[in-house]
Amino acid sequence: MCGRFIQCTSGEALAERFQLSTVPVLTPRYNVAPHQSVGAIRVTSAGHRTFAALRWGLVPAWSQEPRTAYSTINARAETVASKPAYRQAFRRRRCLIPADGFYEWRKMGERKQPYCIAPADGQPLAFAGLWERWERDGRILESCTVLVTAANAMIAAIHDRMPVILDLANEARWLDPAVTDPAALQPLLVPCPPERLRLWPVGTAVNATRQDGPELMAAVS
Repeated sequence: MCGRFIQCTSGEALAERFQLSTVPVLTPRYNVAPHQSVGAIRVTSAGHRTFAALRWGLVPAWSQEPRTAYSTINARAETVASKPAYRQAFRRRRCLIPADGFYEWRKMGERKQPYCIAPADGQPLAFAGLWERWERDGRILESCTVLVTAANAMIAAIHDRMPVILDLANEARWLDPAVTDPAALQPLLVPCPPERLRLWPVGTAVNATRQDGPELMAAVS
């Protein structure tokens, strides 16, 4: 799964990397947690890439309340096309969720050791995401989920799942509103090559959602 990640690239660099129509105003974040606001990239009907703040944890449009009884921070790649909570968004409301890294925990006896996993080239990653708009009685909520798939050879040493990290060549296809056939999208939902990432152990301060700052990424022995 993906339960914490990092968004610390500047607005200017993000706009250049993802070809955004405007430069977003951002605060660096090093411990993004479920149900918090996260930055995502969507395409308008005019074809422009825009940056939006979405709540992490997708709420389907048909939900009676602005919450769900189960976790929707992640959608499994294997079932995303058929699950009622995700299948319409998979066809029509896809987004990119930029990330400068993410955290995963490895079970070591009775404790869990956190690891930071980051791009090997230092450039922001693009998680495959879905977004949804919920509206009731004048209340509006836009939310999102991160797609996850089987771990690659590097991540498998600490966990069996990982976010779907899109290749640069596939980012435009993922965002393309003209692509609505799940069969055309499913081949994109595979583990990224291990050489795109690096990982190292970090301190347990990241366990607390109130903690934030670049020191959370510092390696420990």
